[in-house]
Amino acid sequence: QVQLVESGGGLVQSGGSLRLSCAASGLTLQYYAIAWFRQAPGLERQFVASITWSGGLTAYGDFVKGRFTISIDNARDTVYLQMNNLKPEDTARYYCAAGPGKTGVRLTQEGEYAYWGQGIQVTVSS
Repeated sequence: QVQLVESGGGLVQSGGSLRLSCAASGLTLQYYAIAWFRQAPGLERQFVASITWSGGLTAYGDFVKGRFTISIDNARDTVYLQMNNLKPEDTARYYCAAGPGKTGVRLTQEGEYAYWGQGIQVTVSS
């Protein structure tokens, strides 16, 4: 059974930092890409960042502008999203997703990801 479990969300002041974690199980992870998406109330789900399990390819949404970093701990089957200089507009529910990797391709579309976590809330106060 595939499981993606997010943790590390919460309430933070504008300018602060959070690190989200996504613990993966039930997958042969070396064949997958892992991504973070987010969704704010009334808005469509938005791509945040992705990484191949080898860690060789990363991609970020345009809004990130160097504030977020995605990384992998292969030994722990965990993907992290370090978020710095958070802004109120970053407030959303953040989802971890896994999809079959494609050599040399950065996966940024929601439809490319087959497995999803339950999501975790991030709230940034002004």
